[in-house]
Amino acid sequence: MIRRIRLYIAIILFLGFYSCLDLESEIRDVINPDIFPTNEKDAETLVTAAAYGPFRAYWGAMFSAGEDGYHVVGDMCTDVLNCKWEDNKWIPLNNVNFTPSTAACTKIYSNHINSISKMTMTLKRIADIPMNKATYERMKAELHCGRGWMAFLLFDFYGGIQIADLEQLEKPLANKIIPRKSTEETILFIEENLRIAANSEYLAFNYKGKDENYGRFTKGLAHMALLKLYMNLKQWDKAEIEARELMKPEYGYGLMEEYKDIFTLENEGNKEIVWAATCNHAVYANTQMWLSQILPSVYPTKNSNITKWDGYRMPWQFYNTFNKNRDKRLEVLIGEFTGTDGIKYNEENPGTPLKKGALPLKIGEDPRDTGNGSSIDWIVYRYADVLLSLSEILVRQTNAVSGEALGYLNQVRVRAGLRELETADYTDADEFLDILLLERGQELWGEGSRRSDLIRFGKFVEYAIKYNGSTTVQDYMTLMPLPQSIINEGRGAVIQNPGYK
Repeated sequence: MIRRIRLYIAIILFLGFYSCLDLESEIRDVINPDIFPTNEKDAETLVTAAAYGPFRAYWGAMFSAGEDGYHVVGDMCTDVLNCKWEDNKWIPLNNVNFTPSTAACTKIYSNHINSISKMTMTLKRIADIPMNKATYERMKAELHCGRGWMAFLLFDFYGGIQIADLEQLEKPLANKIIPRKSTEETILFIEENLRIAANSEYLAFNYKGKDENYGRFTKGLAHMALLKLYMNLKQWDKAEIEARELMKPEYGYGLMEEYKDIFTLENEGNKEIVWAATCNHAVYANTQMWLSQILPSVYPTKNSNITKWDGYRMPWQFYNTFNKNRDKRLEVLIGEFTGTDGIKYNEENPGTPLKKGALPLKIGEDPRDTGNGSSIDWIVYRYADVLLSLSEILVRQTNAVSGEALGYLNQVRVRAGLRELETADYTDADEFLDILLLERGQELWGEGSRRSDLIRFGKFVEYAIKYNGSTTVQDYMTLMPLPQSIINEGRGAVIQNPGYK
């Protein structure tokens, strides 16, 4: 299958689904633009597929729990996650040995670069359909949010990306290859699209889990993606605006009282969630398999039907950074358990199950899981990240630790059961930032922040050598390579990232 971006109308759209929106799952092999879409219901289905389909949590989607998931790939090349399956999917990530032919580093680009074009075409295809104005404007905002967010996630991994405009997409016979946009052009595209969504009066600030619209894109998601962008760019003034926006009461965000309760079936849609990929066990391929990727066969579960593939671990070196006596986040990090075989496993007696580290469970069990996946939503962004980001932003701007910056960090620490940090605990801003970096790792492990955090702090290469034991990491690997197939098919029009051959 040719994966480079060609200039063609997206006549074949494989329609996804989005359970919380009560849209039926369906796949149409061919969409004839003369007969579909023709009404508001058709448009809703098309927008759901184009805007939401790529951001699911099952295999092949952006937030998959497998080797094609943004959070998995990002964290696996850092100090917070590794994998027992020592094969060509995982060794290059764990060892930070990236090449253009390494599927684990390039698959996300291959899987998702065409999603932006599908959203662009969908914007055009719904433009003349008779429908309620508010519905139409909301759909437009959702498509802009999806385009900007997808572009950001790809930019985070790869830098400037290929983006086709509508004029190019409407000339399918040209079969012209789209070169990569520059860094500046890609950033502008991200900002413009996310701003349209963030400023739209037709997107809600936020939805809670009981709302039938929970899972739709919101102003909160658009601002969160902008916050992530500006943090990565170290544009602290813009990042501060976004963080403070997300703290306004109309968004309704706040910390849950207990860390372990954030990630359970009972608390889906809780106040800490900025956005989650919603899951539904009743819908095929709309579930997530995080626990299945982790659990060893001897780990006791209430639901004996859960598939246990015995893969992901948190390295002992990072696990041991937690305060064993106080940190409540260890309630979802299993460093010791008695197996169904009667053996007690821990760091001193790891056996096969804990040979490479502790079990990074985080998400609770789904009693409805029959082995094909969990219906517990995959949380992508949380309010705790906003608080820790604003703490960092304030210190970066002044090179000093204000009471406000300290307070935001302490909100997260206190929820974790730790004592409040005091000024006597650090000597200067740099030492405070080191503490903050560790806190971000302990709070957000498994959620895809660690790679970009280490890059932003200038420690990605250092940590790859020190904690991953990498002998191959290079400075240029802060960007991942584009797939070699795209470079080959680009015939000189698509340029690889520097350093990769």
